[in-house]
Amino acid sequence: MALKGMGVLLGCAAALVLTTACTASYRETKAENQFPPLGQFLTVNGTQVHYVTKGTGPDLVLIHGASGNLRDFTFSLVDKLANHYRVTAFDRPGLGYTERINPNGTTLIEQATLLADASDQLGLQRPMVLGQSYGGAVALAWAVERPDSLSALVLLAAASNPWTTDLSLFYKITSNDLGSATVVPALTAFVPTPVVDSAIESVFAPQKEPEGYAEYIGAPLTLRRDTMRANAMQRANLLDEIQALYPRYGAITVPTEILHGDADTTVGLSIHSIPLSQQISDATLTVLKGIGHMPHHAAEPEVIAAIDRAAQRAGLR
Repeated sequence: MALKGMGVLLGCAAALVLTTACTASYRETKAENQFPPLGQFLTVNGTQVHYVTKGTGPDLVLIHGASGNLRDFTFSLVDKLANHYRVTAFDRPGLGYTERINPNGTTLIEQATLLADASDQLGLQRPMVLGQSYGGAVALAWAVERPDSLSALVLLAAASNPWTTDLSLFYKITSNDLGSATVVPALTAFVPTPVVDSAIESVFAPQKEPEGYAEYIGAPLTLRRDTMRANAMQRANLLDEIQALYPRYGAITVPTEILHGDADTTVGLSIHSIPLSQQISDATLTVLKGIGHMPHHAAEPEVIAAIDRAAQRAGLR
């Protein structure tokens, strides 16, 4: 009887694993059909990189945050900038449609190097580099590692300095081997749409996301198994990488514009952008009153004005 019971349990477990895998695969295919690549691809050092380029003028590169993709910028900002700049938005490694580099978590420097090499391959001329949130940390890594390959920095709610709070339980689970093998496929297969909508709402708080944003951004792409694993490892390693990176900010000499909302509860103004503005010579900090973590949507005119200031300071306008 005991053996029979064990066999039933094993059979049920196998059926659950198979169902989860099949459902996850179905939802991944559905996501990619619903949100196909918007741009083009190039191969950089053996890695497929997805990008969108639009407009004419001085070159500007846009780097998105965690759990996102370049659609965060093409929703509105790219079109607003394309009349004055040649704008290139990249998917970061492992997210959107850019291939993952490092299974242990693509580092900030690895990401910055890949995107700098991609920009060079595309013929971008010492672009200004804008990064939001985690993408801001990648932009900072670019500035310290490849200082001669950019002309200015624009940092939006950028993660930049060490913090003391612990890694969230979600990322602790999804970044370890057991969670990656079990919890991640289950999330891909079964997480309901209201949970995704709630996550989008929380990242925009206290503002609401723009109308149509949730339908456009392609959140199901982030729920793909490999994307979740890549994002989780990047997020789990971020603090250690910033601890190694932030002592180097004093070497940044390009014009730097920093924007940060004082209502941002995701990346704190006092922990990150206030000290950052003192670590980079001649950096300009603009505090956005009442704005949360998504200033490129909630304070789009102010962000565009900061880009224009950076271009002027860099002699590009």
